[in-house]
Amino acid sequence: MATALLSDLATEIIIPVCAVIGILFSLIQWALVSRVKLTPDRNGPSNSTNNGFNDSLIEEEEGINEHNVVVKCSEIQNAISEGATSFLFTEYQYVGIFMVVFAILIFLFLGSVEGFSTKSQQCTYDIHKTCKPALATALFSTVSFLLGAITSVLSGFIGMKIATYANTRTTLEARKSVGKAFIIAFRSGAVMGFLLAANGLLVLYITINLFKLYYGDDWEGLFEAITGYGLGGSSMALFGRVGGGIYTKAADVGADLVGKVERNIPEDDPRNPAVIADNVGDNVGDIAGMGSDLFGSYAESSCAALVVASISSFGINHEFTAMCYPLLVSSIGILVCLITTLFATDFYEIKGVKDIEPSLKYQLIISTVLMTIGVAIVSFIALPSSFTIFNFGVQKVVHNWQLFLCVCVGLWAGLIIGFVTEYYTSNAYSPVQDVADSCRTGAATNHFLSFSFAAMYGIAVAALGMLSTIATGLAIDAYGPISDNAGGIAEMAGMSHRIRERTDALDAAGNTTAAIGKGFAIGSAALVSLALFGAFVSRAGIQTVDVLTPKVFIGLIVGAMLPYWFSAMTMKSVGSAALKMVEEVRRQFNTIPGLMEGLAKPDYATCVKISTDASIKEMIPPGALVMLTPLIVGTLFGVETLSGVLAGSLVSGVQVAISASNTGGAWDNAKKYIEAGASEHARTLGPKGSEPHKAAVIGDTIGDPLKDTSGPSLNILIKLMAVESLVFAPFFAAHGGLLFKL
Repeated sequence: MATALLSDLATEIIIPVCAVIGILFSLIQWALVSRVKLTPDRNGPSNSTNNGFNDSLIEEEEGINEHNVVVKCSEIQNAISEGATSFLFTEYQYVGIFMVVFAILIFLFLGSVEGFSTKSQQCTYDIHKTCKPALATALFSTVSFLLGAITSVLSGFIGMKIATYANTRTTLEARKSVGKAFIIAFRSGAVMGFLLAANGLLVLYITINLFKLYYGDDWEGLFEAITGYGLGGSSMALFGRVGGGIYTKAADVGADLVGKVERNIPEDDPRNPAVIADNVGDNVGDIAGMGSDLFGSYAESSCAALVVASISSFGINHEFTAMCYPLLVSSIGILVCLITTLFATDFYEIKGVKDIEPSLKYQLIISTVLMTIGVAIVSFIALPSSFTIFNFGVQKVVHNWQLFLCVCVGLWAGLIIGFVTEYYTSNAYSPVQDVADSCRTGAATNHFLSFSFAAMYGIAVAALGMLSTIATGLAIDAYGPISDNAGGIAEMAGMSHRIRERTDALDAAGNTTAAIGKGFAIGSAALVSLALFGAFVSRAGIQTVDVLTPKVFIGLIVGAMLPYWFSAMTMKSVGSAALKMVEEVRRQFNTIPGLMEGLAKPDYATCVKISTDASIKEMIPPGALVMLTPLIVGTLFGVETLSGVLAGSLVSGVQVAISASNTGGAWDNAKKYIEAGASEHARTLGPKGSEPHKAAVIGDTIGDPLKDTSGPSLNILIKLMAVESLVFAPFFAAHGGLLFKL
């Protein structure tokens, strides 16, 4: 077998340097966003031009007091930031307890595989060699779980702080032009995207090198312990997505049903008691939850690829550069995303509303094209021309060009998924228009190619290919909620309707790209889960997963049921929390004199507390269902039944997640299609307050928890169960199936 062109020393330099570049770039973007001050500037020239934009303020043109507007915006931002921070701290207290308890479980389960022995054991895949004791795997798996969990929590928290820092600044820049507002919103999203991608890569790389000090040449044990990193990331993402999703939809549904439908007041009207909670929800659900979710996908796909590589020729021959191929792909991804971001912020000028959506789509296309070139370079210098990949007990000969194609399959499939999702959720196309009209009355191919080229390792790197431009994907995703918040702040601050039109245009583009982001998340989750499933089957010593075997078939039926059960629990949780919110909003409208007339101020804090308490309480049962199922099934019924559960949940989970996301997105944009009244067809259904519009609002309140709570959470369900099964596979293989041993 040939050797790689890239030396181990060069690999050891490239990975951390790319991560540091990503962190520095995010800090530069932060500094540029910070130049927009939340204090009125009375001394600077008001009508200078900069970068082709006229800096005169709409308030000056219309004679509105600028000082009052800026002060009011700042107050609203503080209220949103305090609400979001309060929720996350409360959530993290509960999650922290879970983190400690589950870390202890990992240590006890894995340590008991060899009776907590400190003696070296026979290697799993090469019985002629000895590996580090099972107790060491237990300890290091626990440490990597905690590192992954902490990194995931930080990813969500940092994202939320950036979003709440940028929302008012986006609103204030919208007074000058839509282009300036777009740049602030996008730069802020880029801060989150690059920090998350770079931190995830850097922490994983440092962890591998620290673990190597103990494991030495035992790479099988080393990378088995590293899988805990993915488990930690995904378990925190589950609570972030479910808790944040319940919070945001309880507030959103409560605000819409009473405010829009019953009281006929606009969205984000300051008279609505739930309006602050609604804007807080955008940050804790769509930003913090999404950040943790995509970090989890990145960590799991990396871990799945590393586990399979460690028992292939890369690991057997201790080829460090080839072993780090997944990390090198992610490193190049950071550089590609950096160049891509400059196209949106520096090279391409947003002159009007019509330029916003194309600019965001160009980000996806440019990053995919550049990443293809980057992956080609990495594949041909970091991999030997031929090597072997572990494929269910045999070593399959693979060439470097085949791995390049595997990554490209995932990379381009992500782009295709995104645009197909857009077709079914954008109000520019017939599916959404058909949904709006009805208001009058009230990823298999890339799996096959990747597996054919490089077995389960091919699927893992295909998932990594889909996530290789995660910094750009996150920047686009975070841009949406920031723009949404900016529009809400403009409405609450009583700013000009022209500013609201600009922020609405930013938000509308963000909604479409958010649907594209959800498509990416579902596609990558499916590939990651499949790769983890393959790694679990290999580690558990299962030769074939035969669905005709009673043990497997039982698991298949139970696994297929789980996504529906989980979705029902999350939808019921949103309904329960939303009911409390509706009752509180109604109470305030009925009991606070002068509230509807705008003479009295609503009690925002009570609504924020209702959403916080309800979401914390309601996130526990769905979380317990996901976390306990693999442990119970593996321990009582064994690895064969668990393999059936994983296969069943993967197949049905992907379908339900796609259905939930696209259905909810279509309903949401059907409502916006009627509200915008941009076409003759839309105007026949409107205006706001008409019966078709009210029907669309009700449809949107049903679709919202589908697309923002149940759908995104299902991505985590299928990934988390697979990675948890992989981490606990040594215990299940040694001691599982207790009921069949009686």
